[in-house]
Amino acid sequence: MRFSLLFPLLLTAVLGAQTVTSPLPPPIPQTAPPPAVLPNTPAATTPSGPAPTVVVRSPDAAKELDRGVRLKDLVTIEGVRTNQLIGYGLVVGLNGTGDRQQTVFSVQSLTNLLQRMGVSVNPGAITVKNTASVLVTATLPAFAQPGTTLDATVAAIGDASNLQGGLLVLTTLRGINGQVYGTAQGPVVTGGFVAGRTANSQTVNHPTVGRIPNGISVERPAPSVAIGNTIRLQLKDADFTTAARVAETVNRHFPGNGGAARAENSALVSVMVPPQYSARSIEFISELERLSVNPDRVARVVVNERTGTVVLGKDVRIAPVAIMHGNLTVEIQTTYTATEPVPFNSTPPVVVPQTTVAAKDEKARNVVLKDGATVEELVKSLAAIGSTTRDVIAILQNLRAAGALDAELDVI
Repeated sequence: MRFSLLFPLLLTAVLGAQTVTSPLPPPIPQTAPPPAVLPNTPAATTPSGPAPTVVVRSPDAAKELDRGVRLKDLVTIEGVRTNQLIGYGLVVGLNGTGDRQQTVFSVQSLTNLLQRMGVSVNPGAITVKNTASVLVTATLPAFAQPGTTLDATVAAIGDASNLQGGLLVLTTLRGINGQVYGTAQGPVVTGGFVAGRTANSQTVNHPTVGRIPNGISVERPAPSVAIGNTIRLQLKDADFTTAARVAETVNRHFPGNGGAARAENSALVSVMVPPQYSARSIEFISELERLSVNPDRVARVVVNERTGTVVLGKDVRIAPVAIMHGNLTVEIQTTYTATEPVPFNSTPPVVVPQTTVAAKDEKARNVVLKDGATVEELVKSLAAIGSTTRDVIAILQNLRAAGALDAELDVI
C-alpha cells in the first residue's frame, strides 16, 4: 500500500528531472503559405479598390524575348498599311531653268492658276522659263490624322533642266479613290545642281527631282482598318514553318487564351484578342511585337553578274563534288601605223591596221569538297587558289546545274 503511493511520486520526480536536463527545442513558427495565382483569374476587390490583373505566362516567356527575331520585324498587321498620294503642281521662281515654250501644259496650268486668282492673260503671251510642271508624290502612313506633316517628293515632267531654288505652289494630293488627303507647298530642296551653260557645264547628281521636308499637311484621316477582336498577322516572307512557329510562340506566351493563334496559310496568322485585353487591343499588339521567333530561312545564293557581287548564307550545303576551273584568255589588239609619203609627192600617208592575236590558257585549278561542305568553305577554297568573283559566280551556276548546290540560286 505504501509502495503503491510512493511509485507515482518517484516517477513524477524522475520525469521532471529529465525535463530540466534535456529541454525540448523551441517550436517552429507557423507561416501561412503564399496564395496561389491562377492564370486568367478575375481581378479581386480590396477595401482600397480593385486589384490589378495578373497574367501568368509560361517559364519560357522571358527567354522568348532574348532570342530569335522580333515579331515586329517579321510580320505586318492586316489593315495597317501606307497609302500613296499623287498630285500635279507648278514650281515657280526658277532662274531660267524651267520649261520651254513647247511644253504646252505648263503654259495652260500657269494660265489657269492666274485666272483663278482673278488675272486674265493670253496664253500665247506667257513665258514659262521660270516655271516647271511637276508631279508631287508622298506616302500617307496608317492612322495619320489631320494636321500631320509629311515629306513630299517633287519631279519635273516637262523639259525643265533644274529645280534648284524653286517654290512649289499650293497643290492638292489625292489617293487612289480620288479624294484629297493633303496639300503641299514649300521650297524645293534638290540634291544636285548644274553649273555653266551649253557645252561648258557640269551636272552633279539629279537636279530635276527634289524634296520638300514637312511640306505636306494632312487634311483627312488615313483610310485605316480599326483593330477588332481578331488580329491577322501577315508574314513579310511567306513560309509555312515560320507561320507555325509564330502561332506556337503566341500560344505559349498567352497560355490562358485557349490556343487562339492559328496559322491559316504560309503568309497569314490569325490571333484572337484575350479577354483581359478586350479593351486594350493596342497594348496587346505591343506585347505581340515584343515576342521573338526563330524564322525558318530558305537556303539561297544571290549573284549579280553585272557588279560581280555574291551574297550567300553560311548554312548552304554542297554535295560531294570535284571542281576544275581553267582560264582561257584570248586577246586581240589592233594598232594603226601610217606609212611615210615619198618626198616631193602629194600622195597622203596611208594608215595600215596591224592586228595581233594572243591566246593564253592557264593550268586548270581543282578543288575537292567533301560531304556536308558549305558555300563558305567553297568560297574560301576558291579564294585560296586565286579565283576571282566572276569565277565564283560561274562555278556556283555550274554547281546548281549539276544538282550539287542545295539552295536556290537567284541571278539578278
